[in-house]
Amino acid sequence: MADQTNPDIVYTTVDEAPELASASLLPIIQAFAAPAGVSVGKKDISLAARILAAVAGAPDHLAELGGLVKTPTANVIKLPNISASQPQLDAAIAELQSQGHDIPAYPANPTTPEEERIKAAYDAVKGSAVNPVLREGNSDRRAAQAVKNYARANPHRMGEWTADSKTTVMTMGTRDFCSNETSTTITAAQAGPARIEFVGADGTTVLKEGVPLDAGTVCDATFMSVAALRDFLAETISATKEAGILWSIHLKATMMKVSDPIIFGHAVEVFFAELFEKHPELTGARGGLGTVLNGASDAVLADYQAVLDKQPPMYMVNSDTGLTNLHVPSDVIIDASLPAIIRAGGKGWGPDGNEADTVCVIPDSSYAPVYAETIEFFKKHGKLDVTTAGTVQNLGLMAQKAEEYGSHPTTFEAPADGTIRMIAANGDVLHSHEVEKGDIWRSCTAKKAPIEDWVKLAIERQKLTGYRAIFWLNADRAHDAELIKHVTPILEAAGVADKFEIMSPAEATVASLETITKGENTIAITGNVLRDYLTDLFPILELGTSAKMLSIVKLMQGGGLFETGAGGSAPKHVQQLQAENHLRWDSLGEFCALGESFKFLAQSRDNAKAGVLGDAVEAATQKVLEFDRSPGRKVGQPDNRASHYWFARYWAEALAAQDKDAEIAAHFAPIAAKLAENEETILAELAAGAGTPADTGGYYHNDPAKVAAVMRPSPTLNAIIG
Repeated sequence: MADQTNPDIVYTTVDEAPELASASLLPIIQAFAAPAGVSVGKKDISLAARILAAVAGAPDHLAELGGLVKTPTANVIKLPNISASQPQLDAAIAELQSQGHDIPAYPANPTTPEEERIKAAYDAVKGSAVNPVLREGNSDRRAAQAVKNYARANPHRMGEWTADSKTTVMTMGTRDFCSNETSTTITAAQAGPARIEFVGADGTTVLKEGVPLDAGTVCDATFMSVAALRDFLAETISATKEAGILWSIHLKATMMKVSDPIIFGHAVEVFFAELFEKHPELTGARGGLGTVLNGASDAVLADYQAVLDKQPPMYMVNSDTGLTNLHVPSDVIIDASLPAIIRAGGKGWGPDGNEADTVCVIPDSSYAPVYAETIEFFKKHGKLDVTTAGTVQNLGLMAQKAEEYGSHPTTFEAPADGTIRMIAANGDVLHSHEVEKGDIWRSCTAKKAPIEDWVKLAIERQKLTGYRAIFWLNADRAHDAELIKHVTPILEAAGVADKFEIMSPAEATVASLETITKGENTIAITGNVLRDYLTDLFPILELGTSAKMLSIVKLMQGGGLFETGAGGSAPKHVQQLQAENHLRWDSLGEFCALGESFKFLAQSRDNAKAGVLGDAVEAATQKVLEFDRSPGRKVGQPDNRASHYWFARYWAEALAAQDKDAEIAAHFAPIAAKLAENEETILAELAAGAGTPADTGGYYHNDPAKVAAVMRPSPTLNAIIG
């Protein structure tokens, strides 16, 4: 049994398809690690666990991991978890209640102090609740060479781009977060707890006290005009209707859990303005049409359809079921949805079940130019040739809640017309914005030590690879201009300023696409949000998916956090498993993270046997790719469980064949032999239930015994592994 109190490696319990796959893969990992004296334990950071910790007194594993990642011994393999939107939170609460957990419903409109407390506890679970706690280091994301080689030799499907494509990006450009931004670096005199206040006709209201600001921190503030937003949305709808193509909006209503659901709600209200005017009783726009239309009368549904028929056709999440872009805020996430459209040649799925060009609406103009330039590049040059393309690696500034993804506690809707100000501990006014009622104001920070660490990582990576290295910073944007003041002196002091370029995201996008089109490689050195966006965009273009990326967080206190890729398609995978007992989730990201974790353990704990395990993981991963042992998409094809069998077999064979550790070789030789001898039986047992429904005991909170029965259906394999 793995040491659960102080394991050498912590493997996270998460949600949806990655967690179902863990039920099959983790027992293999634990069994193979034990002979090397390596314990692999679990910590539960799933949405259900976070809910129970917040309101039911359950152990708070996220907080425990938050402490661990600040130590030099941390070694954490982090799988993708749900960044919950409000509908997901509500669904998870309802499921837990149905299972007998005594927890309250979400009080959307609290009327008592207790309801206020419960709402605050639940709100802390929503959105990007996990990543800011665990990411005590900056991001190093890149395609493992074996994965890149496989993608070149086995190119994924890419849609054809044409010069006359009508697909385009529309963005506000003015009166949005980007254009209204102000930024400053906190001085020693200003350091300490700041406050955010609203000054209106009725006086001053403190919105937040005690915002910690250290000397050297880059501190920003900005707002989006809601009046401008609604005018812009109406303009995009008219332009789309005139163009005769699909309308789509692309946000991040999970990670940006305060601002983007508000923007999403305005999109719902503007697109269906006639419906809301005719039926003022309708509410819940921020939860999407699924919330607005829940329990609606036939008259409301008829009016909804009438408005839908008048408006331009909408980009669909599921054409067969009528699930639109505006039904659920978490169904269309920009870093997954835009790359999918781009990979498909600028096409999105329409309500008629056919692909069509689409207007891609990205309200804030901070990062919209990245997608706009990508689309224009492919219109001009045609689709990317995957067989010859180079690669874009990424080094992302994200440690200690850097930049916008750390802004949730400091994002507010203006309660009335007035001024929102941020006041330093010494009384200096750091930021001040004139706002109107409903405007969305936010502040975010990037601390000095993470910035310095980020630049240091960039210097190390460029020296190691010799690749073209670009800081994606826009000198005309307030925050980026402030960062440049920090970046440039560090590069100059290191004598490497000539090795790096600094470009706006729009310019850097074109430069990077030109570079990889020539078969050459580049390093994108970016802030937190761009890290997230680019490490989906380029891998989806290069590899067909972002789930296969090597993602290493070099923790600032010396530990390691090894992330396993994106989980954006995980819900569809779960639905397929429950309907057909077929899990198409590809654990390649887990394999890559596992190898790095073992090798890091070998270095940090002086455990040579762990290094042997890590080397063998890489060999096994290479064979999984070479022999096409990844899961198929359709029932009847080998799925995730079969892929794990092959991984275990190749891993055991590599361990038996290596000559660095005779004891390890002797232990795994008979295991490798048994896995090979029983291949036919094991694969037959794994496939026996294919095509029939699978009961996991829940969606957000599974029954471990039922999941184990589904995901470990081969008695022969289980007996060999243990």
